[in-house]
Amino acid sequence: MNRMIIMIAAVAENNALGKNNELVWHLPNDFKRFKSLTTGHHIIMGRKTFESFPKPLPNRTHVVITRQENYRPEGCIVVNSIEKAVAICPKNETSFIIGGGEIYNLGLPYTDKLEITRVHHSFEADAFFPEINPDNWQEIHTEFNPIDDKHLYEQCYLKFFESTTQKSL
Repeated sequence: MNRMIIMIAAVAENNALGKNNELVWHLPNDFKRFKSLTTGHHIIMGRKTFESFPKPLPNRTHVVITRQENYRPEGCIVVNSIEKAVAICPKNETSFIIGGGEIYNLGLPYTDKLEITRVHHSFEADAFFPEINPDNWQEIHTEFNPIDDKHLYEQCYLKFFESTTQKSL
């Protein structure tokens, strides 16, 4: 297996990700899905995303991208570019890009697969996911999740493969 880079995000209909370094929704099933997919893997994120966590996420290797030269959070790998973040991930494993908005934009050219939770609502936000170009990405799976007592918004789990990857399979 070659290195697989998966971008994972919960994204509103208007591509909103969050506001003031916080999510603007609470979706417990999406948190569970995120945990099950990313546990045991390298996760690539920007400094602000890392700092939005109460503590490092268990059982994952954190790769933090920042321009701050003396930034050294305990137990993290710190790099200053998306290229270095991708290069530091194990060659024969899956790694995840987990945000935020700027890192998603920088990471898209390195990404083989998208794992998106599409939140069926629009939100006021200051961080946004890049537009998914249907010429570059092929949707391969959709799973609908209705509103319930723990989820205020309908959402779909969507999987996309890069179209060029799809052609070579």
